[in-house]
Amino acid sequence: MQVCVLIVAAGRGVRAGGPRPKQWQMLGQARVIDHTVAAFRAHSEVDHITLVLHADDINEAGVFEAQGITVTKGGAERSDSVRAGLLAMPPCDYVLIHDAARPCVAKGVISDVISALQSHEAAAPGLPVTDALWTGDDGVVTGNRDRTGLFAAQTPQGFHRAALLNAYATYSGIAADDVEVARSAGLTVAITAGDPDNIKITTSGDFARATAILERDMDIRTGNGFDVHAFGAGDHVMLCGVKIPHGQGLVGHSDADVGLHTVTDAIYGALAAGDIGTHFPPSDPQWKGAQSHIFLRHAAQMARDQGFTLTHVDCTLICEFPKVGPHAAAMRAAVAEMLGIEVARVSVKATTSERLGFTGRGEGIACIATATLVKS
Repeated sequence: MQVCVLIVAAGRGVRAGGPRPKQWQMLGQARVIDHTVAAFRAHSEVDHITLVLHADDINEAGVFEAQGITVTKGGAERSDSVRAGLLAMPPCDYVLIHDAARPCVAKGVISDVISALQSHEAAAPGLPVTDALWTGDDGVVTGNRDRTGLFAAQTPQGFHRAALLNAYATYSGIAADDVEVARSAGLTVAITAGDPDNIKITTSGDFARATAILERDMDIRTGNGFDVHAFGAGDHVMLCGVKIPHGQGLVGHSDADVGLHTVTDAIYGALAAGDIGTHFPPSDPQWKGAQSHIFLRHAAQMARDQGFTLTHVDCTLICEFPKVGPHAAAMRAAVAEMLGIEVARVSVKATTSERLGFTGRGEGIACIATATLVKS
């Protein structure tokens, strides 16, 4: 069965405060939406993710599309956004609809919904209400309500996609959630186990709580890379994906981009997955003269496949020449595009060795890099 996930991120979330809607605010080392997306990317039963964004946020689409995620614009109401997402996603059997503002969703919650869909048309996690329920007016208690049989609804809410499409085709009005739409069409919705940690960020205080939940089981990795390439014949060098005219070239089996090689090894190092030579042996003639972005994209995809978010890369080129400063902005942009992350998370800088050693003599270029990966 093909499982698609629809993450709804088109809301404005004004009650949470802050300069941007809540899904774009930071939660530890990554944004709320990045944590949410990572939770589903890391799940082995999820085949595809579709993300619904507000029109004002559509400029963020490139980062997610680079990860193979479909991005589409939402509508005025949540139900409009869900309809848009259902139509934009590729064909699939099951669809899980999740709020971007629930970044702490656990693997088990997702798995239980998928499992329930094998015997039900719809399923959703819920928490039994255990507290006493009051009604109130003007700050005083006016009555009580029986909590028997009451559940607090969570997401992801799962459906047979065809059945949900039919339900939305006949539904009018504003629904509290997708379960309401499904039930209006006569679908039976199974209740799976909710999770108290699967909170929905609603107010400013929820950010601290969500951060604490995520940090409990957070896996943070740091990897280092180091590489050296000698100068040789040529009229340019490739550094961090940018072609720079120069009186010499760099010698190497591939295009000898010492910057990209070093960042690539830093990511492999964080994953404890060897180095470039492990994955692209120089003894293999197919990599002769290869463009180094191939290696970097492979390392970044490997990190994503293992459920990691690449949160930061720092690259330092060590050379007397060429001058890196005039090209640093272009290098940062090129590396960010290859990694599918924001430019603000990529550092490229340079230093000399004060005329000492092989770099000081102008015999080549060295590079060191550090990459940080986070999985929660």
